[in-house]
Amino acid sequence: MAQKRDYYDVLGVARSASQDEIKTAYRNLAKQLHPDKNPDDPEAEERFKEATEAYNVLYDVEKRKRYDRFGHAGFGSGGGSDPGFERMDFRSVGDMLEGLMGEVFGQGATRRARQGHDLEVELAVSFEEAALGAEKTLSVERLRDCTTCEGTGAAPGTRVERCAACAGTGEIRFQRGFFSASRPCSSCGGTGKKIESPCPTCKGRTAVPASEEVLVRIPPGVEHGAVRSLRGGGERGRNGGPPGDLHVRIVVKEHPLFSREGADVKVTVPISFPEAVLGTQCDVPTLEGKVKMKIPPGTQSGKVFRLRGKGIEVLGGAGKGDQLVTILVEVPQEITKKQRKLIEELAAEFGEEVHPQQKSFFEKLRGLFE
Repeated sequence: MAQKRDYYDVLGVARSASQDEIKTAYRNLAKQLHPDKNPDDPEAEERFKEATEAYNVLYDVEKRKRYDRFGHAGFGSGGGSDPGFERMDFRSVGDMLEGLMGEVFGQGATRRARQGHDLEVELAVSFEEAALGAEKTLSVERLRDCTTCEGTGAAPGTRVERCAACAGTGEIRFQRGFFSASRPCSSCGGTGKKIESPCPTCKGRTAVPASEEVLVRIPPGVEHGAVRSLRGGGERGRNGGPPGDLHVRIVVKEHPLFSREGADVKVTVPISFPEAVLGTQCDVPTLEGKVKMKIPPGTQSGKVFRLRGKGIEVLGGAGKGDQLVTILVEVPQEITKKQRKLIEELAAEFGEEVHPQQKSFFEKLRGLFE
């Protein structure tokens, strides 16, 4: 009895391969080896069975763990026929095989109900809207039933006939050895119906693109890159299936004054040198309007003050952040002769006095070179 090959070698992937890489490898092999593409080739059929067996084990996370630990012995004794494969439920790979049929034979999908495709769009909001919450109207283009033919695909006054080749099922069943499967009907393209006179509006496609307004609720505290999903807001389902979902990615526009750090709002407030020395009161912008903030005498540039509860609501309503106000002491770049004289007199008044931070700096500097 021939020894079973390593499943990773069968699919041509590394042992560290991701689930997506395993799926892709199997798809490629299935397209090459499928019995319907290789009639009267028993070797291709055996390789197809071998690849399907390997995929069934490696794509299942739990089965893969067992295989990585015990090898083929984890699924049967003596390296013979794999009981796990004999009990294989082909529904686990049915959707993918059905997709492969369309790729291999160039045909459409079968008539069974399918959920519509999801849609992804971006929605730009202001800093304030993201922080405080808002309701935005978004224009989304998606397929909707054609109103001319009411979604039948046939011209008004004409009938939609059932496909005789597949008896309206949309698929032709076939069997190759052990393997029983189905493929889309080539006569009707998998729709199960024949349209002799297509609708002039949708050309028989049953649907046309339409732009619709969608209301999107932005919760307070939402962050840049967050995704809001609207169930049923995607493309329509096929053959009676449910619609897909609409995924809205939030893009928060930059603010000229504010930035964000978690639930805290950050802002920089410039003050003059005299205000920093003598102290002052200044207007500070917040999300809720201006507030008065006291700047004590001797405030250094870079000093950060905290305004409690003036930040962003934590998503879910678990409190609010603060506003962090960074003070920037501005030094004038151009001064008059009188201002220069006054500053020189002030410098002379200070004499050799050294400020605390400057004194600490010089002491550390001397320690480096002594």
